[in-house]
Amino acid sequence: MRCLTFINADMGPGRPSTLRIRGSCIDSLGEPPGVDDLVLDLAGDRLLPGLINAHDHLQLNCFGLPNYGRHYANAGEWIADLNARLMTTPAFKAARAIPRDERLLHGGLKNLLSGVTTVAHHDPLYPVLSSDGYPLHVLQSYGWSHSLGIDGRDRVQDSYRHTPGDRPWIIHAAEGVDADAAAEFDRLDALGCLGPNTLLVHGVALDEARRARLVEAGAGLIWCPTSNLRLFGATADVAGLVDRGHVALGSDSRITGGRDLLEDVSLARELCGFDESTLEALVTEVPARLLRLADRGVLRVGARADILILPPGLALSRATRADVRLVMSDGNVCLGDVDLAEAVLTKSQGAVIHVDGCTKIAARTLLAAPFRLEQGVELPDEAGRAA
Repeated sequence: MRCLTFINADMGPGRPSTLRIRGSCIDSLGEPPGVDDLVLDLAGDRLLPGLINAHDHLQLNCFGLPNYGRHYANAGEWIADLNARLMTTPAFKAARAIPRDERLLHGGLKNLLSGVTTVAHHDPLYPVLSSDGYPLHVLQSYGWSHSLGIDGRDRVQDSYRHTPGDRPWIIHAAEGVDADAAAEFDRLDALGCLGPNTLLVHGVALDEARRARLVEAGAGLIWCPTSNLRLFGATADVAGLVDRGHVALGSDSRITGGRDLLEDVSLARELCGFDESTLEALVTEVPARLLRLADRGVLRVGARADILILPPGLALSRATRADVRLVMSDGNVCLGDVDLAEAVLTKSQGAVIHVDGCTKIAARTLLAAPFRLEQGVELPDEAGRAA
């Protein structure tokens, strides 16, 4: 097995500049390349762990963001409005007609293009999400409920009780700005559903006392600021929770959220002024810990070789998917700039694509994903396609 070694990489202050990959794992840090290694000189490019998106509904990303024209008091109001639109809006009806597996593949493509290599899908674990052909890692071991409003107290409590304590249990909660949204947290607590493996999604309505109770329980919050602001005109007060390591960042789907996780990283900086190391932790090491994924989110020997490379000096919170220099999953190149990707992929293994006007190389195995559904992405044989 031929190893791949990156040299002259920027992995952060005080970190080594050399990383070696053997198979699907990081083999060494700070060691010289082996005699037979394929060596890539990054010349100061930033090398980060592949990003972890802690919340998405992968099958909903091709629906696009409607003009809701209002803010909602709670998630129930939004769901009622959305359900009416799903039956009557032509764009929604067209999206619903796309086969579910194709929509799920598109959701994976959306994430991969922004440097995400692992995603937590908050819906059933459909078979395609566990298949070898899916373009990135999807969280496999977890329990979940949609919400108290959708599932009801008995199903929620049963789901929590049947989720092993070493697996995350994920639920939408406190999603809104009114008393009903806030009370969802108290109801979950009274049901015994607030524990160290509980991950609440959104938490917009959590006040100081409820946030303190979340910390006391050892639970976590998955924060989706773009989605929150669009639906409710407000988002969770997360600063204190972030300081204690209880918050991971998620993009939600495009039916409410932004383009991708990078947009939420940027918004997190604007809203809270977090420094770059904190912002990076929200999409790497913290979600890895909260989602019980010990083998990713960090650059260390033995971790999965899930890699994101950005240009020299570019802060993650300033990056867009056009800036992505290379994405690797399990030690395999998925896509990247021509100079890096072609150094690893042979001509038969790679194909030219254009991402927001920038030429990239994608692994041919990725071409099974429905690129036609992704705005701003074009394959050369799709000349004339609307970008």
